[in-house]
Amino acid sequence: MLRHNPKSFLKLILIGFVLVALPLIIALINSAVSIDKLAEQSRRAVYQAAQIAHGSRVLLDEISTMERSVRQTLILGDASLLEGYFQAHAKFMSTATSLSALSLRPDQKQVLDKLVASESTIFQQISIAHRSSQGLQDIVSDFVPLLDTARTFSSGGYALIEHEVAAMQDMAWHARSIVVWQLLALVPFAILLALGFSILIARPIRQIDAAIRTMGEGELSKAVSVDGPQDLRYLGQRLDWMRRRLLEVEEQKTRFLRHVSHELKTPLTAMREGADLLAEGVAGELTTKQRQIANILYTNSIQLQKRIEDLLNYSALQSGKTALVKRTAALRKIVENVLQDQNLAIMNKDLQVDFICPDLSVECDQQKISIIVDNLVSNAVKFSPYGGHIKINASQVGELVSIDVVDSGPGVEAADHARVFEPFYQGRKAPDMHVQGTGLGLSIAREYARVHGGDIVLLTEAGAGANFCFSLPVGQAKDTDA
Repeated sequence: MLRHNPKSFLKLILIGFVLVALPLIIALINSAVSIDKLAEQSRRAVYQAAQIAHGSRVLLDEISTMERSVRQTLILGDASLLEGYFQAHAKFMSTATSLSALSLRPDQKQVLDKLVASESTIFQQISIAHRSSQGLQDIVSDFVPLLDTARTFSSGGYALIEHEVAAMQDMAWHARSIVVWQLLALVPFAILLALGFSILIARPIRQIDAAIRTMGEGELSKAVSVDGPQDLRYLGQRLDWMRRRLLEVEEQKTRFLRHVSHELKTPLTAMREGADLLAEGVAGELTTKQRQIANILYTNSIQLQKRIEDLLNYSALQSGKTALVKRTAALRKIVENVLQDQNLAIMNKDLQVDFICPDLSVECDQQKISIIVDNLVSNAVKFSPYGGHIKINASQVGELVSIDVVDSGPGVEAADHARVFEPFYQGRKAPDMHVQGTGLGLSIAREYARVHGGDIVLLTEAGAGANFCFSLPVGQAKDTDA
């Protein structure tokens, strides 16, 4: 069976399941029966022990109450105080009757009967002599042996508890021994089955897993090949077919994005320039409302142009046609230019920007670094509330320059942390805007950062907005195509 690949993976699984499940079911039934017996015995023992312990305490308390009532009557000479004695007597007899109904040991039963008989004798004497204080004087001393008998009964109850606990421990040890022996008998059998199944399943499963992981990472050029049972080989063929289809779809998507982006860019440029001319009054002086409308058209056309540029940049990254053109650039100047471009959006939301940046120079592709910073700043502006704050801090640690961009918005939900840099993913807290983003900004920014030898990470801090940290090497970056 292990030499040749079985025809059906499902049949192999079913046979193995039956072989493994049968002894396990028998062992589980035996264990369940033992545990059920132990649980039932434990329930009865705990219930009876609790009843005896509680009843013993009640008997002692009522005897003490009866003795106290008799003494008070004797001292104060008030027969009405014996009413407390008769009430305690009634509760004493009720409790004794309840205890008699339990499954007591013979010695406990004997002590309880003696206790009830002694108390009944005292009760009869008090019933006769309760009008005479002298008669009560002789009866008070009879409560001492009565209390001793009650304590003896209480001690017997605790001894019963210890006995039941010992019996439960013995039964638990016996049940545990049975389970251990069953496990020792099943372990060699399970090991043999595991070895057999690992030989038949491990290699094709590893091949399928490697193929899925490779496809998930976007590597679609490597063909999928799976050995093993026929149905697993067929699954490998279907995975390879899916790989080829994904490759075709990826190529079509990239081509479509490139064509559509170029087609939209030309008319959008004309629209933006026309709106700019209208806002400047080239075609005639505009009213205040007309100028506001022209500014809205111009602002939104810029936003649309950025979305189109995101699509073009993403298409270039996917096709591997992006190269770095590096030169020394002032980091402060790059950030200031981005803030100037974002100035209108910042003013519209009345945002306060705190920018701290020493004089730092880096070897980089200035255009792509500007895209990175622009994406981080535009996200901060987009998600910050009206009148909020944006903090931009640049610093150098060793050979790395880092820029932290922190907004005052709601932050990134924990469920979005792992996917925030995925292409086209916009998260659960996308702002309500006329022009929605493409979800490509952070993905493109991180790719550009990594091409430079740096990275972008999302930092989390309780009670704060989103905090993105962009790091970049100061010296020469790797001059490679993206």
